[in-house]
Amino acid sequence: MIAILLKSLRESWFATLLFGVGLAIVSGLIAYVLPIFAEELAAVWLQMAFARNLLSALLGVPIEDSLTGAMLQSLAWTHPVVLALLWAHEVMHCTRTPAAEIDRGTVDLLLGLPIRRRTILIAESLVWLGTGVLLLCGVVIGTTIGTALAGAERAPAGRIALVVLNLLALYAAVGAFAYLVSCLSSRRGRAVGVVLGVLLASFLLNFLVPFWEPAERIAFLGVLDHYRPAHILTGRGDGVGGTITLACIATVCWAGALVAFSKRNIATL
Repeated sequence: MIAILLKSLRESWFATLLFGVGLAIVSGLIAYVLPIFAEELAAVWLQMAFARNLLSALLGVPIEDSLTGAMLQSLAWTHPVVLALLWAHEVMHCTRTPAAEIDRGTVDLLLGLPIRRRTILIAESLVWLGTGVLLLCGVVIGTTIGTALAGAERAPAGRIALVVLNLLALYAAVGAFAYLVSCLSSRRGRAVGVVLGVLLASFLLNFLVPFWEPAERIAFLGVLDHYRPAHILTGRGDGVGGTITLACIATVCWAGALVAFSKRNIATL
């Protein structure tokens, strides 16, 4: 397992560093810029019903007459660029084994080692979760610096911790699903396409909720319905239910990936 851990770390540390710096910069800029233009945003956006619904879809909370500082801070955690960077990193990592190995024709070398398949997947998963924690640290550092430079009031540390846990559960759910698809696929491109398709569908469903009543009834099917940093930062909830749901999804998907990888027949010809 140590050999697989070192191999995975050696192959992923540079990408993790780039994504971590990118997340810190993007989240920091959002946390810095939005409080400065809060009055202008409120004056323009809140006067238009469509724009207000659009912002509600992005935040995941209904917006009526005011745009509070907590809502603005939550944008640094829900912005599509932040989520896209997180998901791009983990989809890239989680489709390495075994889909990318089969695609490159190197899976024979990997499985030829005197190591059980489940040990390989566990080692790869430890690196995936560890690098994910580092990426979330980048978001925390970026939002902290951006909020301080903007002179805005920072949310209580306890609520920030709940948001981080909620985002970590979302990260785990998406990555575990990517592992499941990868372990069922023999082509990395196909695996990436399936995962991205599901994520885009979840984005679309979350976007349609404020505008279309039928979408609200099935909103729970999308992972973003269980990720609610705005609820947590505004004091409307603690996000524990969503975090538990996402953790359960991650557990089921990862267990399915472990069984699929351990039992399937892999052919490289």
